[in-house]
Amino acid sequence: MISRKTIEDVFDAAVIEEVIGEFVQLKKSGSNFKGLSPFSDERTPSFMVSPSKQIWKDFSSGKGGTAVSFLMEHEHFTYPEAIKYLAKKYNIEVEETVQTDEQKQQINERESLYLINEYAKKYFHNSLLKLEEGKAIGLTYFKERGFTDETIEKFALGYSPNQWDAFTSKAIKDGYKLEYLEKTGLSIVKGEKQFDRFKGRVMFPILSMSGRTLGFGGRILNIHEKAAKYLNSPESEVYHKSKVLYGIYQAKQAISKQNSCYLVEGYTDVIQFHQTGIKNVVSSSGTALTPDQIRLINRLTKNITVLFDGDAAGLRASLKGIDLILEQGMNVKICTFPEGEDPDSFAKKNNLEELTLYLTENAQDFISFKASLLALEAKNDPIKKADTIRNIIESISKIPDVIKQEVYIKECSRIMNISEQVLFNTLAQILQKEKKQSPKQHQNIQPFQVVTSEKQTVEKIDELYELEKKIIEILLIYGNKEADFEDIIVQRNEEGELIYVNENVSYKVYNKVFLDLQLDEIEFANPDFQNLYTKIIEKFTVEEEFKIESFLTEIEPENSQLITDILMNEEKYLLHKWNEKEIYVKGKEVSISQYVTETIMNLRRYLIENKIRELAKSPTENGSYKDETVLKTTFDYQSLRKLITDKLNRVV
Repeated sequence: MISRKTIEDVFDAAVIEEVIGEFVQLKKSGSNFKGLSPFSDERTPSFMVSPSKQIWKDFSSGKGGTAVSFLMEHEHFTYPEAIKYLAKKYNIEVEETVQTDEQKQQINERESLYLINEYAKKYFHNSLLKLEEGKAIGLTYFKERGFTDETIEKFALGYSPNQWDAFTSKAIKDGYKLEYLEKTGLSIVKGEKQFDRFKGRVMFPILSMSGRTLGFGGRILNIHEKAAKYLNSPESEVYHKSKVLYGIYQAKQAISKQNSCYLVEGYTDVIQFHQTGIKNVVSSSGTALTPDQIRLINRLTKNITVLFDGDAAGLRASLKGIDLILEQGMNVKICTFPEGEDPDSFAKKNNLEELTLYLTENAQDFISFKASLLALEAKNDPIKKADTIRNIIESISKIPDVIKQEVYIKECSRIMNISEQVLFNTLAQILQKEKKQSPKQHQNIQPFQVVTSEKQTVEKIDELYELEKKIIEILLIYGNKEADFEDIIVQRNEEGELIYVNENVSYKVYNKVFLDLQLDEIEFANPDFQNLYTKIIEKFTVEEEFKIESFLTEIEPENSQLITDILMNEEKYLLHKWNEKEIYVKGKEVSISQYVTETIMNLRRYLIENKIRELAKSPTENGSYKDETVLKTTFDYQSLRKLITDKLNRVV
């Protein structure tokens, strides 16, 4: 693991506007920088970077965080990959913490495999461009496919010489161990002999989302060879065929920005689409689509269009992959090409405008596509038509969102000319059957019910969430500041009534918050807020001065966005220039003590009202509570609520 010191050094050295400026065009805006969102298409800038806070916020997508989290979102790096990227950028040596011999061996082996794959990628690419054999055979093939020099470079296409051990011998000569060459699958070892797996093939490097070389696909060019047309690297420590997508590294930014992904079958389909100008495209590399591959796309977008060639026989077999996509809660469309065409050939014959228009006009919702395809098979046979309808409902049953299920049921009813109620009943039967077969997977699924009338519900604001969020905001922004507070103590007067006694005391804000929450034994309902609260209070207690920049290096990456949402909230008003529109946002600095006191009292009021509602559910007899203490406790809570309400100038 990367040492704590390295992480801190990286955060200290990283200049957020420099890091983000490599990917987004930023312009100075007061003390901040702004630009167009890299995560969505927009004309008005909603992306803001704060150098003073060393954080960024994209108001169009809601994303935000540190320089590290930006790389994780934009480049889809893992946390360690983002740290190493910045360490390299700022010339910081990466220190690893102490590991067991077994951990070191495993990491060293993985790194060795990555290094050999990277070496092989360069070797094959160089063979294509520099060797006479590579130029005459491999380069000629790619040129015949219509690939430009820029495309060949972008995808690092290559050629493996048609000799038994050309690559293996060169790799060993350059210091790479045969053991690791065999583990990557690049070399095959049989006794004393070793030879190249991909000899005489054009090479397609398969990269991870972060750009590391995982394996290769190789296409044979000699049609007389008795060998598979396409050959992939075997499974290894770094290459798992079912978990990778060809082209994901080159496509990830386009997929994320356009919020959609095209899925094709082959390597050349991906490359030809890219060259034509459609970059949000990936391939399952000729293998059956897997849940892991779908989840990879799901990290970038919920919208996927599956592209099939005109081969009708292959369409039926591919429908299972559609169901897998639906299970992940994604939105699916299908587009087929004219008979005899595939994505590669069609993209080659058409320019960007023509290809885009075709995809737009011919992409069908999966229900319409599946219904038309299966209806052709059923024709006028009632039994086959019934089977077709059940097949479609089985696909709908895979969708986790019940609202989408209902929409698709209505669409199926319209297309197949059958009543909605019959389809709803069929769906309920399928769900019930699946629930019995896999109770754990379906324990949260309720039987589908047909509701004759629906009441429209209005979404309520989660008041507790907002109040807890405000307390975190107070600690982050004002925790170090000192202010005069009215310490409000609850006492009973001579008549036994609850009253407030005011006492003026000077506190640091974090101390005031901590003492008040401790006094009331309040814990946060939201676990993320509770986690942040505990860490922030610990920081204030241990250190003389709380610094957000250093605090951000110590929290989980997923929590950095939560903090960014809080810290950059006020920047939203500056971004939209509300002051120029005579809309003035009240600053909290006017009265920190008042803001803190009101927030805590509102939290108390909420919790007291909640307690009163709970007590109201206590057992009663003839209209009176069985337990007299419940009545007294309820009365006390109601008195407290009135005191707080009066203090807040509220009306019950």
